[in-house]
Order: sequence, then C-alpha cells, then structure tokens
Amino acid sequence: MLTIIGCGNLNRSDDAVGVLIAQRLQKFLAQHPHPCVRVYDCGTAGMEVMFQARGSQQLIIIDASSTGSEPGAVFKVPGKELEALPEPSYNLHDFRWDNALAAGRKIFKEDFPHEVTVYLIEAENLGFGLELSLTVQLSADLVFAEVTTIIRQYNGQLSDIETPL
Repeated sequence: MLTIIGCGNLNRSDDAVGVLIAQRLQKFLAQHPHPCVRVYDCGTAGMEVMFQARGSQQLIIIDASSTGSEPGAVFKVPGKELEALPEPSYNLHDFRWDNALAAGRKIFKEDFPHEVTVYLIEAENLGFGLELSLTVQLSADLVFAEVTTIIRQYNGQLSDIETPL
C-alpha cells in the first residue's frame, strides 16, 4: 500500500500547498483508480498523519516549508532525516507530522511505513489568504506530476507481482 498525505493550512496562502496537491491527487485517483494507493488531506493534524500512515509500505508526505530558501524550491527528503520525537505537551496541535513519523515508528513498529519520502515546497507567502503564490503553484504542478508518476509505477509493480506466470 502506498499512502500519500498532504499537510498544511488552507487559510495561510502557500502553507496550503500540501493539502491542495492531495486534493488534486484524490481527483486523479477518482478518474484513474489504483487499489493500492490512498491519498489523505490531513491538514495540520499530526496525529491523523500517524494513524493514516499505519499499515502502508510506502509513505509520501507533501507540505510547505519556510527555511529561507528560494520561494518555490522543492526539497525531496527521506523521512528518516526529518523524524523528531515530540516535546512533552498537552496540546495535540503541537504534534506535527515529523513527530508522527517518529512516534508512529515507535508505536506501530513493523506496521509503519519503512519507506518515507517528504516533498517540501518553499513558501513565498504564509500570511492569511486562500491562493497560492504563482511560484509555489508552479512547484505544486511539478510535485503533482512527479507523484502521479510514482503512483503509476507503484501500481505497475504490484500488478507485475500479482500476475500469475
């Protein structure tokens, strides 16, 4: 099973990029069904990321970043490099997807994805707003295209394995 999760806040301009890509991927899958692929919009709910990823072999997370890099820059990072155990807190909003990766691996062990890839798109504008900046929209299109290619390849690998000789 391949699980793809988009994260972000739809009310914060470029921060919505992961959610918007996930929504586009859901429409893509509605038109081109792939039984071994799931796509979720998890917004800002890190705990939701942890539970939706459970049971998958491969996980892709898509989110905005704010590192001071060139707006629209796309970073493809192995999940292991971004895992971080959460700081003690009573507020679930403080539990982010990077915490979900570390906690999910610790809690679910073998039932958590071994292969995790994170796509981060550098934001230009994180202020209140409902539109992506042009630069981030162009990068979102590139990530969408790359992930749809992964979906096609993933499905093709499974059908080759499942096809009797």
